[in-house]
Amino acid sequence: MTSAAPGAGQRLGVFGGAFDPPHLAHVALAQAALEQLQLDQLRIFPTGQAWHKPRAMSAPEHRLAMTRLAFADLPRTVIDERELQRPGPTYTIDTLRELKAEHPAAGLFLVMGEDQAVSLTRWREWEAILELATVCMAARPSVQTSPVAAQPALPQQAQARLLRLPAMPESATEVRERVAAAEAFGHLVPPAVASYIEQHHLYQAI
Repeated sequence: MTSAAPGAGQRLGVFGGAFDPPHLAHVALAQAALEQLQLDQLRIFPTGQAWHKPRAMSAPEHRLAMTRLAFADLPRTVIDERELQRPGPTYTIDTLRELKAEHPAAGLFLVMGEDQAVSLTRWREWEAILELATVCMAARPSVQTSPVAAQPALPQQAQARLLRLPAMPESATEVRERVAAAEAFGHLVPPAVASYIEQHHLYQAI
């Protein structure tokens, strides 16, 4: 992992999420973004106060620690804590504007899963998001068409890229449910994250 700042004309990836917990599909998506978008750097943002999540998330310090563990072996990645430190609800547009001000000559690539992409038009100032960044989403293995054709829910004006990924059923919800039910979950998350969950007794049924 490196913290070197991207320079003029470089490609800066932006990957946010609750990471509660980060799982293997998160890591696969980050790796696909680095390789397929030829990113100079991928910034990974654990979400602060997520405006769209009805449930209470785990403590920020736990989600940050697990995120660091999950992506520790990926090159050209930086865990960015700013959304955890920002007061009030977390909005992607605020982060993109900050990054553009810090790196005005860098191209921004917003990395997301398909579930996030289809709800993009409900995000705060989504039109401005499309002006600031290229939307890069995980693609179903069978999708061979253009990004906009493959995802009609994406606005037509979006600069979009599809990221090829194998079918990966992992979800944070499944991990939490398995832990709460005392079922095996180690095959869904990186080993270091599994150890952290066990050591800190996260997601256990009360």
